Parts: sequence; structure tokens; C-alpha cells
Amino acid sequence: MDARGDGRMDVTQAPTQPVYAATRRVWAFDARHPWVWDAAVPAVIAAPGLLQVLGVFDTRSGELRREGTARYLSDVPTPVLWLVLAGLVLPLLWRRRHPFAAYCAVAVALTVHDAYQLALVSAVAIGAALFSVALRQPLSRIAWAAAVVLAGLAFDLLHNPPADPLREYIPVLAIFTAIVTTAFTMRTRREHIGALEERARRLEVERDQKARLATAAERARIAREMHDIVAHNLAVIVGLADGGSYAATKSPERQTQALDAISTTGREALAELRRLLGVLQPPEAELAPQPGLPDLDALLDRVRAAGLPVRCRVRGDARALSEGEQLTVYRIVQEALTNTLKHAKARESAQVTLAYDEGVTIEVTDTGAAPAAPPSDTGQGLAGMRERVALYGGTFDAGPTGTGWRVRATIPSAGAGDIIKPVRRPRTSARSAGNPAT
Repeated sequence: MDARGDGRMDVTQAPTQPVYAATRRVWAFDARHPWVWDAAVPAVIAAPGLLQVLGVFDTRSGELRREGTARYLSDVPTPVLWLVLAGLVLPLLWRRRHPFAAYCAVAVALTVHDAYQLALVSAVAIGAALFSVALRQPLSRIAWAAAVVLAGLAFDLLHNPPADPLREYIPVLAIFTAIVTTAFTMRTRREHIGALEERARRLEVERDQKARLATAAERARIAREMHDIVAHNLAVIVGLADGGSYAATKSPERQTQALDAISTTGREALAELRRLLGVLQPPEAELAPQPGLPDLDALLDRVRAAGLPVRCRVRGDARALSEGEQLTVYRIVQEALTNTLKHAKARESAQVTLAYDEGVTIEVTDTGAAPAAPPSDTGQGLAGMRERVALYGGTFDAGPTGTGWRVRATIPSAGAGDIIKPVRRPRTSARSAGNPAT
């Protein structure tokens, strides 16, 4: 009984466990040293036959003899006896690689020597050969082997009918049936265990593949997030530094404001990087939420502080987007404004438009000259935005317009949701006050 007292037997303490463990050890030894069993079985079978041919053992009486060859073998030439014994035993050396051929050879030797009455050796040899056939051959071969046994018994019954056939042949049939049943049971168990081991191996390979794919996807996501965070914040810092350097000689107060903004932006970038890399820490580490629609105001304020006038228009009511969709909207606006900020020149401005209808449409345009190539140093910016939109089955387009550059993305609605607070319209800075609303 289980020590827990719940009435269940521990499998490891089952009565068959020692037998199963011993069987596994025998199989393991056989797999490592197959030649031992290949040679040991024929040697053991040949031993009584060797004594019988030498005349020191009488298989009829079971007595040891010293006067030479047994009386019932005295009229058989000794070379013939050796050939018959070899025909019964030597084929068993190949019973593992060629079990059916070995069985047929033993059966032929058995019919040839029938008059010589090497009964013990022949019975054990044909039984061992039949066991190998049942253990390793398909069912058709097993059926043929059984047919050979039955044919031999029928031939013997017709030519040498015993006084009591049932008493003579039923034990023989029972023994051969037990041999085939035992071998087939071992074979079925081996195949079952092999199938379980193969299934476990495939599951392990599949698990490793899934882990590698998940790791690659997570690395790609982290790389995309780091690109968005670092590129945007560095662009803002560079813009603030350039503005502070320009204002150093004309307005010390503006220089101080620029330095404060640089410090704030740097701290925010560091916090975002720590939050992003926090996924690599243990689960108990506390992580801040990903940015979403409520964080767009702070993003636009940072861009304005870097010297790029930005206006935001919201059409319709913002439906309850998921955290992933809100993050996608935020990153698209961030990346588009970062590219504009990196290529911005004097008197340029940008506009962000969010339209909520059957989903959300994000459009970021600027009034600068269109660059000769997509505004991304490595191409990861546009590719990252396109991947984010494709994740939700949306469309993405980026390219030059007549007056600048436009990024447009549409994310379809996943279903009606609750109304959430729309993005607050930011205050228009002094620099962008003169630009007309669109």
C-alpha cells in the first residue's frame, strides 16, 4: 500500500517491477553484446547432442554411459552424426540476422536425421529457431513456420502412427504454441516500448523546436522594441542638444530648458529599456505596463520639445483597443515622428491623425522634402511598423507625397468594445501656431 494511506499501490512497488527491471537489463546486455547470446544458445543446445554422439549420455534412459556410442546410434557412421548435429546447431548462429533461413535449415536437418533419434537436440533446436522467427519476422513468415511444424507432425503421424496420438502430439503442440505466444508477446512489448520511446523523442524534438521558435520570436520582438525606443529617444535628444547649442549664446534660459528636456528624455528611455529587458528577468520581477494611447500625449510633448511642431487630430470615438493594438498605434506614431525628426529641417511640421471607425487608421504626415530613400538607417523602422500592422491583419503604406512624407496604417476592428477616453488634443506650441489646421 502507499505510505499516504489512500489505498493506492505505488507502481514502483508493483510485483512485476523487479521482473520488468531484470528484463530491461537482459535486453540492454543483448543490445550491447549480441554475439554472446548468438553463440551461447547454440553451445548450450549442442552440449547434450555432443555427449550423445560421443556415447556418454543416453537421451532415452537419461543415464551417463562409458562404453562408447549409444546402442541405438551404433549403426550410424560417426561423420554422419557430426554432420547432423552441425546441421541442427550451426544455423542457430544466424537466427538473429536471418531467422527464417535458420529455421528452414534446422527443419531440413531435423527431417534428415529423423532415423538417428537425436531427439533432445532436435526438439530444442527447432524450438529456438521458431522462437526467433516469431520474435523478429512478419506474421506471414510466422504462419509458414507454424505450417512447417504441423506438416512435420502430420508426416510423422502418417508414417509412424503412435498408439495414443492425442497423448503424443498435444503436449508437442502446446509447447510450440507456448513458444510462439511468448515470442510474440515479447515482440509486441518491445514494439510498444519502442513506439513510446520514439513518441517521447519526437515530443522532445517538437518541444525544443517550439522553444527555439519562441526564443527567435521574442528576440525579434525585443529587437524591434529596442529599435523603436532607442531610435526615437536618441533622435529627440539630438534635436534638443542641437537646439540647446543654438540657444546657448542667445537665450540661456532656453538652454537650461533643453538640458532639462534631455535629462528627462534620457531617463524615460532608460526606464523603457529596463522595462523591456525585464522580460529576461525572473517572473517575480515587477514590470511596468507597455505604452498605449494614454501615453501619446507625453510622446508628442517630447517631440515638440525637440523642436518639431506636431499637431494631433482625432476623428470618431476610440474603441476599446487591446493592449497590443494600443502598443502598435503608439509605436507607429513614435517611429514615424522619429524619422521626421531625424530628417527635419527648419520650418517643418508634422501632423498625426487618428481615425476611429471600423478599427483605427493612423496617418502621420510632415511638410518636409521627401528623402531619396525610406527614412530608416537600417530599414528596421518601416519593416517593424509593417510587421506590427500585419500581426492584426491590417494594411501599411509609407512613401513620399507632394509636400513631404506620409505613413498610413489601418488596423481593422476585432469587434465592438467599450468607449474609452480619446487621445487629448495637445496644446499648440508657439512654433506651430502659424500652421493651418487640416
